Amino acid sequence: MPKPVAIGRPATYQDVLDAPEHLIAEIIDGELVLSPRPALPHASASSAMGADLIGQFGRRRSKGEPGGWWILDEPELHLGRHVLVPDLAGWRRERLPEVPAAPYLELAPDWVCEVLSPRTVRWDRMRKMDIYAAHGVGHAWLVDPEARLLEVYRRMDGSWLRAQAFAGPAVVRAEPFDAAELDLAEWWLPEPDEPAPPAPSTEGDEEPSVR
Repeated sequence: MPKPVAIGRPATYQDVLDAPEHLIAEIIDGELVLSPRPALPHASASSAMGADLIGQFGRRRSKGEPGGWWILDEPELHLGRHVLVPDLAGWRRERLPEVPAAPYLELAPDWVCEVLSPRTVRWDRMRKMDIYAAHGVGHAWLVDPEARLLEVYRRMDGSWLRAQAFAGPAVVRAEPFDAAELDLAEWWLPEPDEPAPPAPSTEGDEEPSVR
């Protein structure tokens, strides 16, 4: 579980830089918070989701693809006095024409995603979501890979409204990426007792015999 580190004073960015490399360091309400790297179901869901979104949205608009976004994996965000590291975040290109050659971004994203785990769920659902809303993030996703659940939140009047929720292996259109379909089945690891998908058929692929 993430742990605030007692250092006897408000945390600074130097404390983030000095944190052990195997931990994720954030500053939340002046506290230095260290989290372990995620377990494999978490990492798998985040990686698959990022590949899905980058493939369809993370480029300039082109024929057949919505495009128009920068999608970044674990970007470091400096939002006022807070330093946060969401699993994924996205900026519309009209707000962020180019990604700067810098270690962090101060411009709040248009969308963030936190992939939940038992160790981080309280921080992600409560304190980090409050900070994202206060700094003007327009949409937030909470993804639970164990429950196979996607919750979509839209900010309204400074607070979060749960606009959509999807479960299981559904094909969905989820805000703010509802211009294209997303196949949630690609995000989840198979259950231990879940049968493996059938192998592709090779019927008709054999080379004709030569006589």
